This record gives sequence, C-alpha cells and structure tokens, in this order.
Amino acid sequence: MAVRLALLPLILLMIHIVCDEDDDDEWRVKYTPIHICALKSSTVIMRCTYTYPKKHKVMTAFWTRHPPKQGQEYPDLSVDPEYIQRLQYLGDKQQNCTVRLSHVTKKDEHVYYFRFTTNVTKGMWIGTPGVHLSVTDLQLESPERVTEGDSVRLTCKSSCKLTDTPTFIWYRNSQTLTVRSNELLLQSVRREDAGRYRCAVHGHTLTSPEVYLIVTYPPNSVSVSISGSAVIMSGDSVTLSCSSDSNPPAQISWFKGNKSLNSGGIFSISKISSDDSGEYKCKARNDHGVKYSDPVTLNVQYPPKSVSVSISGSVVIMEGDSVSLSCSSDSNPPAEISWFKGNTSLNSGRIFSISKISSDDSGEYKCKARNEHGEKYSDPVTLDVQLPKHKDSSMYAAFRIGATCAVLLLLCILLFISTRKKAGVSNNRQNQVRRLNYNSTSMDHATL
Repeated sequence: MAVRLALLPLILLMIHIVCDEDDDDEWRVKYTPIHICALKSSTVIMRCTYTYPKKHKVMTAFWTRHPPKQGQEYPDLSVDPEYIQRLQYLGDKQQNCTVRLSHVTKKDEHVYYFRFTTNVTKGMWIGTPGVHLSVTDLQLESPERVTEGDSVRLTCKSSCKLTDTPTFIWYRNSQTLTVRSNELLLQSVRREDAGRYRCAVHGHTLTSPEVYLIVTYPPNSVSVSISGSAVIMSGDSVTLSCSSDSNPPAQISWFKGNKSLNSGGIFSISKISSDDSGEYKCKARNDHGVKYSDPVTLNVQYPPKSVSVSISGSVVIMEGDSVSLSCSSDSNPPAEISWFKGNTSLNSGRIFSISKISSDDSGEYKCKARNEHGEKYSDPVTLDVQLPKHKDSSMYAAFRIGATCAVLLLLCILLFISTRKKAGVSNNRQNQVRRLNYNSTSMDHATL
C-alpha cells in the first residue's frame, strides 16, 4: 500500500503530461467530504463532482482504490467480486460522480478515487486526493462496579469521529432509555440501575458490545423463614432460612436472643425440644453495612410433664385451718388442671382451696394436667388434719369428771347396798332377841 501511494504522484504527473494539450484547470474532481468515518455494516455515500474540457466526451466513469502497477489500467470496483454486490454508481457521464457502498467492514478502509476517460486520445483523469474511508464499531466505556449513591458516567465511543452527527440510543437490558447523546450520566446510582448496557446510533443496526454495570450496596430486606409444619412439636426437625438483598452477597450469622449461634444461610435443629423455644434472628453483613432481621419465635409444643402438687400453709394442718393446694405443670400450650381426692373428681383450676378444713377432709389429693397433646397426673399428697390441743384437754377433763362421777356413783351404790345389808342383819338379830325374850317370858309364865 505504501509503495503504491508513493508511485501515485509519478502516475499523476504522467497523466498530466499526456493531457498537457488541454488546460489543467478544466480537469477537476471534487469530493465532499474527503474523509468519511462510517459505522461497520452501514451504507456510505461518497459524494463527488467532476469537470473536463468541453470538447471532450466522457466514455468511461468508475471508482477505483489502488494505483495500478506501471503499465496496468486502473481497476473498476464495480466489477470487483468484493464490491459488485455492494457498490452502486449514482453519478452520470457529465458532472456527478457520486457512489454508494453498502455493508462496509474494516476491510473496506481505503482511499477511493474517481476515474474517467474521454473520447480524446489519451484524455483521461483520476481525481486526487480521493476519499479516505474509515470504518468503526461502537465501544461502551463504563466502570464495572459502583456503589449505590455514587455517580457514574457511561460513554459510547467510536475509533473515529462519525461523519454525520449521530443521534445515540441507549439500552438497559431490553429497555430503551431516553438519552440521545453519546454519554449516559447516572446520578446517585440505585441498585435498580444495575444491568446490561449497550449503545447504538439511530438509523443503524450496529450496537456496542454489552457492558454489565454492577451496583454494590449494604444488606437490605433481611428476613427469616421457617420450613416445616405450622405447629412445632417436640422432636420435630426445624430449618430456619435467612434471605438478604445485598451486593456483594452478605455473610449470615444466627442469634437466639443475644446468644451467638452458627453461621451460614441455613440454621437447622434436627430434634427440637422445649429448650429450643425462643426468638431467633439472623445478621447479614458485607463490606457496605450490617442489618438484622426481625426476630421469629419458635414455639415448641409438648404434652404436660413435671406435674406436681404443693401445699401452702403450716406443715401441721389443724382442724379449722385454711389450706390451698397448687398444681404446677410444664406444658405447651398451658394445661387445664382438674383435682381429685382419691378417685373422686373435685374442682378445676390451678388452685384448690379449703377454707375451714375438718377431719373429713383428710386423705390423698392429686391433680391432672391436660392439653391437646396429652395428659399426666401428679403424685398424690396426703392431708392429715389434726384436732386442736385445747379441744383435747376439754375432752380429757370431761372424761375425767365423767369417770370420777361414775366411780363415785358406783361407790355410793355399793355403800348403799352395803348399808342395807348391815341394816337387815341388825334387824334380824333384834328380831331374834325379841323372839328369845318372848319365849323366855312365856316359859317363865308357864312355870309359874
């Protein structure tokens, strides 16, 4: 190419010498413009006018691109296999020498010349300096990564300045933007601005290669989800998942209350127990910030256990005291409590009270705790109601008085019986004496 261009002045000089019989001012080719920058795959129109002496008649008019070797004729591009389907001469054989070249590629970057010949022997001309054609594609300049809130500028560039003042078109993903210049300015960039960007020129199919804009930002929308049944039973397997909208992806750590647990997006409990009940939350952290999720509560349900009865009041229960029995139970949901004395059903409720206990209330008491998952009885407790001490003394005194009276009465009876017996013996003796005296008197009288 360089050698051919170097030979061009010599060739043109030879042409001018051949044509020195005419005024050089009458031979002229004018190109507008002489430099064209076109987009790849576009259509280029190289505008051209020419003049020649009036006595000449144009016989051939065509475009060429390479100065031939010495002794060779200039090639006509309209019959060149590389151009025959793409090059169309729009001019005539009088003044207009405009040509159109379609679907240009980088291989079409050359200097193009208009060449014509006339009916006069050796009447020919090639226009200089020709049209310099440059073919460009579009490139998009953009930072790869920006932080939310920053400003970013994207520039649509070509390797040469396009000849026609272009109107640019911008695309984000499949959406067309309203910007028409070769620069796209995003002020206070948002995470929604992330995506694939490309640019194009209005009226052309060529677009730039896509550039992906990454927008980084701190964690947002951090939340915890629970997999499994809505009702968590003791012994179930439970999995907690933490989701976070962040870029770059956040590191996840877990907490129960304020206690730190494992790290990772998933937290699993294979066999959950009542001890695992409580509030759980996750923390999402990246280079731009930290955010916690709202807590979620694991409410582990189970049947009653650890059912027991406690007695309020004195250790020694005296008749007339007030006694309260309390039933405690570990269960979820809370259990319903019912009371029994032996096998006799009593009241319901956590507290069973007796305001004035009597000896009839003595016996074994127990409670039953029941919820939707099961029931359990407490061990029985015994109420041993004792009589007050002052009541024992009065009864003992009464017993003593009664016993004394009974003894005295018995003695009186025995004394009475004894007296009667003695009186009877005395009377018998007196009667016997009287009878003896009477008999003696009677004998005395008889003797007399």
